[in-house]
Amino acid sequence: MESERWRGQSCPAPRIAEFSKVSKERFAADFKEAFPEEAGRAEELYETLRLPVRATSGSAGYDFFMPVTVELAPGETVKIPTGIRAEMAAPYVLLLFPRSGLGFKYRLQLNNTVGVIDSDYFFSDNEGHILAKVTNDSKEGKSVTLTAGTGFMQGIFLPYGITADDAVSEKRNGGFGSTTKG
Repeated sequence: MESERWRGQSCPAPRIAEFSKVSKERFAADFKEAFPEEAGRAEELYETLRLPVRATSGSAGYDFFMPVTVELAPGETVKIPTGIRAEMAAPYVLLLFPRSGLGFKYRLQLNNTVGVIDSDYFFSDNEGHILAKVTNDSKEGKSVTLTAGTGFMQGIFLPYGITADDAVSEKRNGGFGSTTKG
């Protein structure tokens, strides 16, 4: 059987990144903006935040976990402050996708289709806080409940290249969308 050929091999992937929490103040500010009706719970929820993890030794994606329970009817959108930041070596990028099962069953989608977290985002004014905006794009009328503490999104680290004539020397100084502001 072909699959037996690769079974038991360890993952030779390089260790190029580390997840950590943003400050309690940063999380509280972003949580209060996203969930004003639950603003008083921000500090309590901060203590329960889990760093992203791979589910199995063969998983490419790191699961990001919900800080609070949210129910989304078809067509509804929510912004989720994860409380997480990623410090990574260049030339790597963290790409974010919905968890496969949520996308397949409910058409849960990231509003920007694929989140791109650059290596210098860690040093942004917002502490590199990874936020996700998701929409339940169900065409079957299915509501989805994203339960606190469960995975909703996965991140995969990939190397990238640049063109031979690239001469960029600018440094990031802002959060989302800041690299194209002039």
